[in-house]
Parts: sequence; structure tokens; C-alpha cells
Amino acid sequence: MRWLKVIFVVMLLTASSVTLSATEGTDDQEVDVAHMLFGHIGDSYGWHITDWSGKHVTIPLPCIVYSRQSGWHVFMSTKIEHGHQYQGFFLAEEGRYEDKIVEKDASGELVRPFDISITKNVASLMITALLLIALVLGSARWYKKHDAVQEGSPKGIAGLMEMMIMMVNDDLIKASIGEKDYRKYAPYLLTVFFFIFLSNLLGIVPFFPGGANVTGNIAVTMVLALCTFFAVNVFGNKHYWKEVLWPDVPLFLKFPLPIMQTIELFGLISKPFSLMVRLFANIMAGHAMILGLVAVIFVTAKLGPVINGSMTFITLLFGVFMDCLELLVAFIQAYVFTMLSSVFIGLSRQEH
Repeated sequence: MRWLKVIFVVMLLTASSVTLSATEGTDDQEVDVAHMLFGHIGDSYGWHITDWSGKHVTIPLPCIVYSRQSGWHVFMSTKIEHGHQYQGFFLAEEGRYEDKIVEKDASGELVRPFDISITKNVASLMITALLLIALVLGSARWYKKHDAVQEGSPKGIAGLMEMMIMMVNDDLIKASIGEKDYRKYAPYLLTVFFFIFLSNLLGIVPFFPGGANVTGNIAVTMVLALCTFFAVNVFGNKHYWKEVLWPDVPLFLKFPLPIMQTIELFGLISKPFSLMVRLFANIMAGHAMILGLVAVIFVTAKLGPVINGSMTFITLLFGVFMDCLELLVAFIQAYVFTMLSSVFIGLSRQEH
């Protein structure tokens, strides 16, 4: 019961924080709801915390770019905020490079430098990785200092980690890959599960160090899907590749026209593609739904204080409900990604 109360309070504070941060500075102003929504979902060069007395409170992040004209440049994101320029670099306000660092070439055209800046999503990814390392090492430290056979299972964070690791390892990885090979892939699959789960949880919280849309960024989900793709195809056994290149079907389906081979090759591509899109679409849709509920406040802002106050209260309640739902989705999406990755790897390791 204590954990349920804590979760409810966190969800209430989260929904309140989303509503308050979204409504700051909107009095007597037209609010671009679409810009607000995509601004929260998208990446940025600084980590916006809140607005205070009409000023943006933002954590600056390092910008690292390489220009063909002037070489490498390293500077903080505050140098190019609010239309400012620094060493020829500035943020594009519109067009294909909107909100990206650009510069002008000799002909006056906008060009993008080679950009490896530490953006909000990258910083959140690093925070998630450090948090995951701390959780794993903390759990390992408990087992190093205690005898689990005599003292029983651990409690607290170590106990929660043990429960989740055993669930994923036994119910997903071992069951899908098999007793013979599952140990080879368990470290990767467990890391993927906890990374996605922690990223999803942090994405629900709108205040620092949460609020980044890491797993709702298709570049991140693409890298995760490619890791599974390589695990499947690089370490697949002979039987797996025989079924891809010369399946057990009538000869006319594979020679002289490689019909079945073409279908199988499309299957190799569709598996990581489905992993990438499923995770990206579900997480981004959840963020968009919560922000869409908050946008109701702006739609009713000019209808009077009674209607606007009532809709604000309803939005707060629905925000709590959506955050609770997103908490469930955060776990389900990590579970589904790990399960499908385990199934794909298991199929590549089956014998005839």
C-alpha cells in the first residue's frame, strides 16, 4: 500500500507540473499549441526547466560542431539562444533545418555543420545509463555482502531488481532462446529491457532529470533494433541461413526465380523495422496524448474563468489517469521489445 500511495502522489505531482509548466506565461497571449506539443516531444540543445518571472530557466548543454570552413567549435547552448549568433553559428528558425545549428556558406546558403552536440535526449540517455549502472552494481554489491541462501531474498531496490531480472531471464529469454544458448544473449537482452524501461519512466516525469523523449526518438529505437538485427543475423546458425537462402519448398519457388529468397530477405528487414516503429510510435503517442490533454486548457482559456477552471481540473484528473496508463505502457513496451528480440534470436538458433 505504501508503494501505491507513493506512485499516486508522484503521478499527481507529475500531472500538476505538466499543467503548470504549460500554462506559465500564457496570459493574454495566443498560444501555438502545435509548437508547444512538438517542442516538448522534440529534441533541443538546452534542457528547459521552467519559466520564472518571464525568463526561461534552462540548463545549458555543450554544442560540438565541425565546420568545413572553420573546423571544430565547442560552446554552450546559451551562446545561440533567442536568435543570437556565435562564431557564425545560429539556430534556424524555419525550413528543413528548423531548430538545428546552421551556418552560412560562401554563397550565403544555410548549411548544417557536422553536429555531435550533447542534446537533451543525449544527456537523458547518459543519465539513464548511469542510473542503470548504479542499480546493477548496487544489487551486485548486496549479493557480494550477503548469503542469499541463508538470509533469504533481498529487500528494497535489490529485491525489485532480482524479481524483474528473474522474470525477464526465465520467462522471456530462456523460454524463447532455449536452455543451450540463452546465457550468451541474456546480458544484452536484460540491458535492453532495463534501458527501455528506465527511459520510458524518466520520459513520464516532466521535471529534471525527466521529461526527455528518448525512446520516442526514432534514431534511438533504430539503434536498438539494429542491435537485435545484428544479434540475429551475425550469430544465426547454418540451419537459419539455409532456411533464408535455400528453404525447404518446391524447387520452382526458389529457382530460377528466387521468389522465396526474396520473401525471406524482406522478412529480415521487416523484423527490426517493426521493433523500431512499434516502440517509437507507442512512446511518442503517449507523450502527445498527455500534452494534447493539457492543450485543452488553452482552447478554453478565453471562455471565462469558470469554464477554464473546470477544464483545468478535469485535465489534471485525466493527466493523473494518463500518467498511470503510461506507467503501464512503459513496462509493456520494454517487455514486448525484449520478448520479440528473444523470439527472433531463438528462431536463428533452432536446429533442424
